[in-house]
Amino acid sequence: MIQRNATMADVARLAGVGKMTVSRVLTGSAGVSATTAERVYRAIKILHYQPNEVARSLRAVNSKTIGVIVPYLYDPFFATCAHAISTVAKQHGYSVILTTSDENPDIEQKQTSLMLRRQVDGLVIIPVSDNDRYYSGEAFSRVHVVTVDRPVRGSRFDSVLVPNRAGARIAVEHLLGHGHRSIAFLGLSRTLYTMKARYAGYREAMSGAGHSPQPYIECGSPEETAALLRSMLNSPEPPTALFAGNNLCMRYALHALSASGIHIPRQIAMAGFDDFEMADVLQPALTVVRQPIYQLGEVAANLLFQRILGSEGPKPGHRVILPVELVVRCSCGCEPRTHKSAKEEQPAPGITSGQGRPPLDSTRETLDPPFDSGR
Repeated sequence: MIQRNATMADVARLAGVGKMTVSRVLTGSAGVSATTAERVYRAIKILHYQPNEVARSLRAVNSKTIGVIVPYLYDPFFATCAHAISTVAKQHGYSVILTTSDENPDIEQKQTSLMLRRQVDGLVIIPVSDNDRYYSGEAFSRVHVVTVDRPVRGSRFDSVLVPNRAGARIAVEHLLGHGHRSIAFLGLSRTLYTMKARYAGYREAMSGAGHSPQPYIECGSPEETAALLRSMLNSPEPPTALFAGNNLCMRYALHALSASGIHIPRQIAMAGFDDFEMADVLQPALTVVRQPIYQLGEVAANLLFQRILGSEGPKPGHRVILPVELVVRCSCGCEPRTHKSAKEEQPAPGITSGQGRPPLDSTRETLDPPFDSGR
């Protein structure tokens, strides 16, 4: 007996919707919820349904638009990435739909569904952590996606990253080179891919020097960070140095230390991951691991358009890792340097004086590091 091909009516019946709803999902029309669309895609997959040529041709029309989803725009890192992506899109004659997820998986799913229904030709996403299952859905099999800063594990999406673990390790090693033995790590939500990797690099540096890594300190807000730092600095054995997991954590810590009258680096040294505007003119100027932020967005957008335009390129799931550099200033304890100084204090071994460390070898980075917050 020859088995007949599945029809749109079969899909509608299995998904528990009408044929018109199935048609709207196939053509990317508005008015279909994300949950309903996922049911339809699941039914299509189960039945091996092949849309007719009309539906396929409707989907093949280029919208000349891409979607960009970032966690929020008040962080200069995300804003700069979005600007770089937009610049590349304009060069290709494309428009950009930009929105934010607020680090909320429900909001992210709603926004991506809206983008897909608008038939964007591609997406650049800085994904919410632990939302990998959502991106494995059928809806994403028909659109090009590139992720920035955080990968989606086990997916076909291309991604553009930096060596987070290696960057954090080299910065903490620099603090250790100043004689610090008790260094605290400050981070945002410990579920974030970048925070996991940077904390792993911190632990690696501490353990490698024969010192016990301290527990992960989560800085959820300026007030929470101030309270945690007060408690920590008033303890019997306070840390002598801090390593901030990103520029937001560093700014929280700087506000808290300033309010408490703590002098950097005389009373506590500091370094962080992420350079930012004013970091070099603050007193003291901040020692940081600098990421090529604009290039992250630029490379991601170029990779997306390579996919959209059908250019020959690497296999799907390609990862590009851009180098970072340690920029040594004064907050770590290094002396300020001037061109007139004849006798400058030598920096810690391996650090390039004045202009920061040369780019790190990205092949040393473990992209999915183990994470144990209990030690």
